[in-house]
Amino acid sequence: MQLRHLELVDVRSYDRASLDLPVGATVLVGPNAQGKTNLLEAVQRVATGGSHRVAGDGPLVRVGEEVGLIRCELETDVGRRRRVEVEIGTGRRTRTRVDGQDVRRAAEAIGVLRAVLFAPEDLTIVRGDPGDRRRFLDDLLSQRRPAFAAARADYDRALRQRNQLLKRSRHLSGSASEAAAVTIAAWTEQLVTLGSQLLAARIAAVRTLAGPVDRCYRDLADRPETVGVRYRSSAGQVVDELIEETDQGPVPAVAPLAQALAGAYQEVAGEERARGVTLVGPHRDEVGLTIGALPAKGYASHGEAWSLALALKLATFDVLAEVGDRPVVLLDDVFAELDTARRDRLAAACERFDQVLVTAAVEADVPLSGHRIDVRLVDGVTRLEPRSRELPS
Repeated sequence: MQLRHLELVDVRSYDRASLDLPVGATVLVGPNAQGKTNLLEAVQRVATGGSHRVAGDGPLVRVGEEVGLIRCELETDVGRRRRVEVEIGTGRRTRTRVDGQDVRRAAEAIGVLRAVLFAPEDLTIVRGDPGDRRRFLDDLLSQRRPAFAAARADYDRALRQRNQLLKRSRHLSGSASEAAAVTIAAWTEQLVTLGSQLLAARIAAVRTLAGPVDRCYRDLADRPETVGVRYRSSAGQVVDELIEETDQGPVPAVAPLAQALAGAYQEVAGEERARGVTLVGPHRDEVGLTIGALPAKGYASHGEAWSLALALKLATFDVLAEVGDRPVVLLDDVFAELDTARRDRLAAACERFDQVLVTAAVEADVPLSGHRIDVRLVDGVTRLEPRSRELPS
């Protein structure tokens, strides 16, 4: 896939920018805080439906403006031209159009533009909380299987409703408490149905990801340790046993996963009512990462953690490319964090990408040939100045 043209109107530090992008590497060069990351963030927002820096769309709108626009024109691997437009606003509903047509749900646009972003914030995939690893896995799945994004959104809505009822039910008694229990049971059924679907998809994704992650880590770090990726369910031993039983075979079917989830909810029903929160389900699961025999979180050095986080993103490219268009790769200030040997190995890995956008504060940090664009902040507005000559090999 190629992102042929990008247009930004009142997005972050850009008032109006229009940029044609070639195949191969494009390196955005400029000091820190000039707006380089803002451009990659906009591309990521269109591809995945969210920013890697903030939770909502409001901060993406230029200060002092009410509406921002991101427009991407792309060409698929089979030569089809497509256009995605995302109109974001402060305090208003985001409007998304694909090929000129409004989409009913924003999730329907996810995966039209495929992109894999690696940014310094991604170190939290290794060192952060379980939610960071779940988010990484769900972002991958949403692009690989667009229907997953809608299922995850439905699950999150059901979870919010159930948690609200659990919280209120702590203060109820008599018939009111009984009525609340009936409603909670209905939402539990929703979580079982949707949660088992998410579980099956995540388990399958972890298995698909494990081999490429191990290979990419060894290529980057040039070390013999094996990297492990494993899914751990909050629903208890039954689900973990289902995963182990099918480790070398097909992914556990949705039906037994649903049965195991239903049993887990029954076991913690009393504790959930007492605490007012849903205690089991995909929203509390973990993606375990190991280097050698040790958990990566807490034991990996800075260099190991950085290499593993980058390997996870490089492996994401491979997993997505297996079932559709090859993604655009976005590397935000990555080379500056690597020693010379790792820079050269990452540059070698980039050779297999059809299109890669790279940001760098120091031009010499990036050992890639390709187009260069100078990025400068002038009176609070980011200006892009393409150069005609290429970076040296």
